[in-house]
Amino acid sequence: MGIFRLLSFILCLSPAVYLALGWWFGFLGANTTEDFIHQSGQWALFFLFLTLLVTPLTRHLPLVELNSMRRQWGLFFFFYAILHLIGYLVLDFFFEWEDIYYDIIENNYIIVGVLIIFLLLPLAITSTHKWRRKLKKRWQKLHRLVYLIFPLAMLHFYWLIKADYIEPILYTALIGLLLLERVIHFKKSKLQQ
Repeated sequence: MGIFRLLSFILCLSPAVYLALGWWFGFLGANTTEDFIHQSGQWALFFLFLTLLVTPLTRHLPLVELNSMRRQWGLFFFFYAILHLIGYLVLDFFFEWEDIYYDIIENNYIIVGVLIIFLLLPLAITSTHKWRRKLKKRWQKLHRLVYLIFPLAMLHFYWLIKADYIEPILYTALIGLLLLERVIHFKKSKLQQ
């Protein structure tokens, strides 16, 4: 593993260490469990943004080495989404399935969150070089699920927030710009053919 990838791995893992210690020692905020859940979700969104940022950066700047980071950052997106789910199931409800069931009925954002996890699972499982070689062209089609996951993540975030919409609006705008860049690039490449 190169020094850049190792440093990136340590930096990507550090929020999880902070969240675990913060929950254990109670320094995340007034409601430690809720803060753990929200912050792990915010880190998941950050890594989604980072993963989507790689393509436009490498297309317009001489940063080809970032391509090797895309998988690591995508897996950290999955990792923090799983932490977010674990916080909800274990820390908040401690596997009280009946209470979880009624919470899901009352809150649509939880259904969307679980759907996101199910969509992320095949992406995480097939993230290896072996799966990429095995699936060939289907691998890229499968990994385009991220374009469905993004609006679902934003919907989950909007429905979760009660008052201050600045952060979800900012994420939507930034990730929307990254997706718009992809559309423009795709149209230009089609015109050049």
